[in-house]
Amino acid sequence: MQSSDPRHFFETDAEIAKRERREAKTSNTYGNLIKLKSKILGAVVDPRAPSSAIFVAESAGSVRRVQVDGEGDTRTVYRGPTTPVSCVAVGGPGNKTVFAGVWDKNIWSWDIDTKAPGRKYAGHSDFVKAIVCAKLGGKDVLVSGGADKKIIVWDVATGSKLHVLQDSVVNMLSIQDLVVDPASSSEDELCIISASSDPHIRRWKIRLDGWEQFAEPDPATPAAERHTILEHETTVYKLVIDHDGDEVDLWSASGDGSAKCLSRIKGFTTDDTFEHGDHVRAVAVTDQWVITAGRDEDLKVWDRTSGKLYCSLEGHYDEVTELVILRGSAGSSERVCSVSIDGTVRTWPLDKASLDAAVEEQKKPIKPAEEEKPDGEGLLTADEEAELAALMEDDD
Repeated sequence: MQSSDPRHFFETDAEIAKRERREAKTSNTYGNLIKLKSKILGAVVDPRAPSSAIFVAESAGSVRRVQVDGEGDTRTVYRGPTTPVSCVAVGGPGNKTVFAGVWDKNIWSWDIDTKAPGRKYAGHSDFVKAIVCAKLGGKDVLVSGGADKKIIVWDVATGSKLHVLQDSVVNMLSIQDLVVDPASSSEDELCIISASSDPHIRRWKIRLDGWEQFAEPDPATPAAERHTILEHETTVYKLVIDHDGDEVDLWSASGDGSAKCLSRIKGFTTDDTFEHGDHVRAVAVTDQWVITAGRDEDLKVWDRTSGKLYCSLEGHYDEVTELVILRGSAGSSERVCSVSIDGTVRTWPLDKASLDAAVEEQKKPIKPAEEEKPDGEGLLTADEEAELAALMEDDD
């Protein structure tokens, strides 16, 4: 196998400094560390254990269930693809199926309990980058978005394409994320919101017999219509619906370095902006906090009411790709789980006392790491490393 170790190739001074800085951080165990052997490209909460488990998308071509408590059980693995898995979702009848969007242009599926492979959904002409599950007209449906600039709606049971969505007005680039908007959905009409490598956010109405793109009054010019939400300057990587808020607002994270609250009652215009300072790949919200993360490796925790930065959580030593809120029963503490290209899963408390303790812990010296010998499992080829690095760069 061709080496992917950067020390075997020419490096600039900046690249050397970056590598050495990251190597110095590798031995930290902040955030209840769980170390996997593969880069983690996405994650979603396990709906059957929403306070303690997630599914992660691995560059090794698998989906893995990670139990974040105790000793961090990672033994449940769903295998089959031979190329990286970029995104993961749970759905189907009874939420018993895990789906994976894969670089091989397909969507794979497995029975969660038996790990038996299920139906494969083939229809994209490039990497599948986002998937989400929903109900529509009594059917279980899967919605996927790809680097081919298409959104496809699938019948989960039959594997057939119901619709292919494309913007005929504003050029839509590679899809980055998809979310269901419950406030605008009904039993017979599903509202999906998409983010892409262009700065436009789009809302789609989907029915079993057809679809259309939302066209709404432009808040700036009420007499005019707008087909997209344009509040960022460049790529929008992540969308989150605030299910806890009264207005069910939309949150977005962008390559322009910011995360924003887009107010529903104000026509999805910006209500609050949180300037993270570098490419923001992920955002998560609770009733008290806004958490942002991305290329600069740190999680930033913001006071939602004041908008001020409360603290930064250090630990990851490569780009953070996803944040997942873990919620227990009513009255229990919430936590946030972060995953990264560095192959680690970290779980952070969200009560003030524990956040303060985590920040104090980070001030202590880090013990040097013992050098690990790679065993080949989960490693990418040099070509795959280069392709992944290109995908993680600006998609402008």
